Amino acid sequence: MTTPRQSLSPIEAELYEFLLDFLAEHTYQPSVREIGKALKIPSTKSVADLLTSLATKGYVHKEPGRSRGLALVGFAGALGAIPVPLLALRPDTGELETEDHVTLDRRLVNAPDAFLVRALPQGAPAHGIFDGDLVIVHPSARAHDGDLIVARVGGAIVVRAMTRRGATLVLDGSGAGDEVELSAGDDFVVLGVVAGVIRPPRRAATE
Repeated sequence: MTTPRQSLSPIEAELYEFLLDFLAEHTYQPSVREIGKALKIPSTKSVADLLTSLATKGYVHKEPGRSRGLALVGFAGALGAIPVPLLALRPDTGELETEDHVTLDRRLVNAPDAFLVRALPQGAPAHGIFDGDLVIVHPSARAHDGDLIVARVGGAIVVRAMTRRGATLVLDGSGAGDEVELSAGDDFVVLGVVAGVIRPPRRAATE
């Protein structure tokens, strides 16, 4: 199953952003020594270990035998941008998979492990989210009462405000349906906290 990218440590996040900006500026990737110099890491082995970790977590591909053999997964090359995976549920299995990558200004995302999901037709109109909107999700953020979250409930991804009532998680109607109560044993997973919404251009209606 393809899942959202794993969170990065502070030094991994610094390295990843350096790779993004270096590629955007130079159109090629830095060498291990250039990375070490820029990030003040004296050991080339430490740099190599960090790159391996980025590859393991799904942020880069490493090409064996090439000194600059790095490819940033889904990156389109703009300075200050980051490729964000767009996730969808497979209808046959109900599992999350990466459908595409969308390159966004890093200031809009503010978390390397962020991902996108499309709002379902019912959306969350009480919170200004409508059918087809792209919802930015921070999977490692801690959800507090009243926060807007994205969750997989059964075979659907929903966007709702949440509160806790003891051991029960309550999702509000958000103008899209009845309140939902979830507890241990129910088929649900909280995917993360909503960090923003992107509204793609709508096609003009034709007669």
